Amino acid sequence: MHFKDGSIPAEYNRYVGRKTAFVFVCLVLLGILLLVGVSLGAVNIPLLQVVKTFLSPDAGSRESIIIWNIRLPQALTAIVAGAALSVSGAVMQSILRNPLGSPFTLGISHAAAFGAALSVMLLGAGQMGSTGADAVVISSPYLTTFSAFLFSLAATGVIMGIARIRGASPEVMILAGVALGALFTAGTMFLQYFADDVQLAAMVFWTFGDVARADWAELGIMAGITAVSAIYFILNRWNYNAIDAGDETAKSLGVPVKRIRLVGMLVASLITAVVISFLGVIGFVGLVCPHIVRRIIGDDHRFLLPASILVGGLLLLVSDTAARLILAPNVLPVSILTAFMGAPVFLYLLIKGYTR
Repeated sequence: MHFKDGSIPAEYNRYVGRKTAFVFVCLVLLGILLLVGVSLGAVNIPLLQVVKTFLSPDAGSRESIIIWNIRLPQALTAIVAGAALSVSGAVMQSILRNPLGSPFTLGISHAAAFGAALSVMLLGAGQMGSTGADAVVISSPYLTTFSAFLFSLAATGVIMGIARIRGASPEVMILAGVALGALFTAGTMFLQYFADDVQLAAMVFWTFGDVARADWAELGIMAGITAVSAIYFILNRWNYNAIDAGDETAKSLGVPVKRIRLVGMLVASLITAVVISFLGVIGFVGLVCPHIVRRIIGDDHRFLLPASILVGGLLLLVSDTAARLILAPNVLPVSILTAFMGAPVFLYLLIKGYTR
């Protein structure tokens, strides 16, 4: 924004400065909490030792093994997964023009759970372990992951097909997602009814979203897809701002609303499917984080998208760290904590939103 003489209004500078400062603070806070998250656990490692291990790893020391093989990949996975789910929710809420839009509103997580249950039931992916620590394990994790991913994309394909037939309106996509979610939930319950004890336990175990499941290779896949998708979303930030003003307004500005909506949904569903298929179902991150950011810095997607990425990573990193400490040395699946945290926060946001 410029005046006729080329100068920038002071109010606009303050507007941009506040939002930029919030994004910068989130980035710094994320770096600090990454160090804290790596240092805390059943074995506490001093922060200075964590920094030294990052700068000059000693492959033979106990601290180095814990940090590089366990803590760091888990913490980075939490950041990547939180960022992916949060930015997907922000984009879906914009292009669907629905505050309840999220990666889970469209039935993607239900489809993934059905795919995992199907692999356990028909392909024997679940088995009983020999100790209390691994009483139930997924014997073929990549088979389960592939099955969950396949059904996630199938759900996305059905929604895209219905949208193409009936028009890519927000109402059509939301209703299609609700219907698919109910359908895949019924399918999962059907499989669970006929499952034996081990199969049923394995199905339930998979639905507990847990960032500790991913290794460095899986983290690399999730990070690569999330980075490319986030870049695509940020490049379309002005289109999302236009769509927020209404379809007719966006079309008058030359925005191809239908194509932006379909491609945006496809990309958001893709990164959601990747995260869910590797980690299991992690709820409320994609729904709550964009609302938290909106209440702080508003709806401008130039700042909303990067802030949602950082806040999503922060929320899931803090949740995972807390989940490791609450019942230490036992580790609580992070999805349980996000559900306990997410539901009250979302209800609070709804109440505050209606009373303003």
